[in-house]
Amino acid sequence: MGPYKRCRSGQGGYKEIITIALPLILSTGAWTVQHFVDRMFLAWYSPQSIAAAMPAGMFCFTIMSLFLGTAGYVSTFVAQYSGATRNDRIGPSIWQGFYVAVIGGFVLGLFIPLAEPLFRLAGHAPGVQELEVIYFQILSLGAFPVIACAALGGFFSGRGKPWPVMWISSIGTIVNLVLDYGMIFGKWGFPEMGIKGAGIATVISSYISLAIYMGLVLRDPYERLYSTISGWRFERDLFLRLVRYGLPSGVEFFLDIGAFSMFILIVGRLGTMELASTNIAFNINNLAFMPMIGFGMAVSVLVGKYLGMDKPDIAEKRTYSGFRVTFLYMLTLAIAYVLVPDIFIAPFALGANTKGFKAIHDMTVVLLRFVALYSLFDTMNIIFASAIKGAGDTRFVMIIILVLSLMLLVLPVYLSVVVLHKGIYVAWSFATLYVMALGISFLMRFRGGKWKAMRVIREAPELLPPTGLV
Repeated sequence: MGPYKRCRSGQGGYKEIITIALPLILSTGAWTVQHFVDRMFLAWYSPQSIAAAMPAGMFCFTIMSLFLGTAGYVSTFVAQYSGATRNDRIGPSIWQGFYVAVIGGFVLGLFIPLAEPLFRLAGHAPGVQELEVIYFQILSLGAFPVIACAALGGFFSGRGKPWPVMWISSIGTIVNLVLDYGMIFGKWGFPEMGIKGAGIATVISSYISLAIYMGLVLRDPYERLYSTISGWRFERDLFLRLVRYGLPSGVEFFLDIGAFSMFILIVGRLGTMELASTNIAFNINNLAFMPMIGFGMAVSVLVGKYLGMDKPDIAEKRTYSGFRVTFLYMLTLAIAYVLVPDIFIAPFALGANTKGFKAIHDMTVVLLRFVALYSLFDTMNIIFASAIKGAGDTRFVMIIILVLSLMLLVLPVYLSVVVLHKGIYVAWSFATLYVMALGISFLMRFRGGKWKAMRVIREAPELLPPTGLV
């Protein structure tokens, strides 16, 4: 077997990463399509709706991300326990993530009565503010199932069996899009509710996805192999270890999303047109970017698996394989953003007022050039940050996000827009610089190799001996 074939089909090669990444790509792709079409419908409905959707959605997701990142880190515990053939610890790990979701849902509920004064601080147009409050409050009611799905999805993705995650995401997306159209525009017997209908559709689809996850995970075969029912008890030590390693991941997620939420809120001070253009550019970016999160998830899972097997050399090869594939994809899209931007903008223009959308279109074309540049560095963020987090190096990622988001994104954008009264392109220049700095930082950390000696699981079984291989 030649070296290329070994790299392509051997452990840590392209075949293995694509096998795991493909359903995760389809899963994150389904989630992205859901949000893309949701924003597209709202752009058709009114400029105020699309302007309000991104700030309100991002603000809700920012708060939720603290718990989402923590609960989602269950997949690393599952991966390392699976690699170490300690299957009896997988069920209890999932339940600790579920308890994080309960806490997260409660915290989001506390923000519902605070929505109006918080969005008043953003200083957006009164009509936009009203819609932001409505959308945020409804989305907050659906925080618990979203976080719980992240924990339960880790049961499948962490074991390298991600197809159920893809199917459940697809079902949730279909339900959401059907309800979206009916509730936003008042079709099929639904009343016309605009942005309120979009929020209700999202919450309903989230609870349906959670119900499907619970039905699958709690089946008897999984109980016998992984203790998915009997492992329901709260375990202080295991919960604290999930928090120890997962919370920095959640904080990192929170800081990154929070920084971009602040960016959007600050840009919104420039006007509704600038805010709408920024929202559309980010949604186009997400449509291309989010599926590649599936590659990052696959990298994280395989790094955890091979570290659990004490094979860091294979984990390293697996990471570089993921980087090459992801970079090629992102490079292709970056070229398309520059050469044929109308392909991406056209869906937002279909149902919008032609005259009113012209200025938004022209500004979005320019913003996509910024996206094209920073998307290449986002490849490093996706792959190398996922790799070191899969080992347990979450604290470093958190610190880098904290420092760079403040120094290169939030503070410079605030000073340039609010204090110096500069335009939208100056703000986007800082956003691009921020993403570039992140990518370089994570690449350097990965090449340093400290992650190879990290583990999130204990060396000895805590409760029972392993139940055997799957």
